[in-house]
This record gives sequence, C-alpha cells and structure tokens, in this order.
Amino acid sequence: SYTTRPKRPSEEHGRDYFFVSEEEFLRMVAREAFLEHARVFDHWYGTSREHVEELLRQGYSVLLEIDWQGARQVRSRAPQAVSIFVLPPSVGELERRLRGRASDSEETIQRRLRDALEDLSHWAEFDYVIVNDDLGRALDDLGRIVAGDGEPFAASSPAVRERVRKLLGA
Repeated sequence: SYTTRPKRPSEEHGRDYFFVSEEEFLRMVAREAFLEHARVFDHWYGTSREHVEELLRQGYSVLLEIDWQGARQVRSRAPQAVSIFVLPPSVGELERRLRGRASDSEETIQRRLRDALEDLSHWAEFDYVIVNDDLGRALDDLGRIVAGDGEPFAASSPAVRERVRKLLGA
C-alpha cells in the first residue's frame, strides 16, 4: 500500500507502506496505478494494482486491509472479490483502542470517532462481517471465511444483522 501520511517512528518504508508525496501519489492515480485509493483523515492511501495482479497470477489469495471506500472500488473493478467488514465490539472499545495507540491528538481522536460512526454504517455493503472482540477468534473467523465456511458470518444473515444492530445501537 501507498500513503501520503507521515511515517510513524516504528514504521519502515517498503515494509509498512510506501510513503510518497501527495504529488507522486496523484501522478500514480492519473496512471491508474491503484486497484483502489481513497483520502482518509487528510491523507491518501492506495493499493498497487500491479502488485495485486502479480500475486493473483502466482496463485495467491490477496487480503487487503482497506476502508469501505476502497472496498467499494475493488468490488466495482473485481466483482469476484470477497469483502469482509471488521467491526469493533463497541464504539466505547473503539475509542479505548484509539486512545491506547497514544499517537493522536485529542482533536484527531474525536474526528476519528465521528468519522467511524459513518464508516461503521457501511457494514451491510460487504459479503461478511467479523466482530473483533477477541483477536484470536476474529482470525479464526477470517480463516473460516477464506476456507469457504463463512455462512455464519454472512452480512445477509438475520443473526449477523441483529448482532450488528445491537452493537451499533441502531
């Protein structure tokens, strides 16, 4: 993935992201170098089309960690793609996790929380839903979906819809 946001101290160029200037990123957009791209929290993020296509040619499954905007683009360009929405166990837990990173200002945390409520409303656009209330279980759930046993996590399932409704307080 490519991004225009500043590199965090623990991150490495080429491992965590390819950190590029906004000008370079926009040149890449113009060349259609991205499978998907979006502006999130004042910075651009994008997934290299060429890299994904090469991995698929080699027979790999590719898992993208992207937001709903990027997933919408991927679904339009690759209708066979399987989409999975990962929800936090609650809005309160999401706030605790954001604060626990200790890398954002209070203003940024408040903005992320406001934006998150809008972002969470897009869960029904996805094929499957995983609630990340326990990392090990969430990874197991992901593995089941990838292995073709994702029916219990189908976004269209009445049980999933009810769980999400309760989780989001809607």
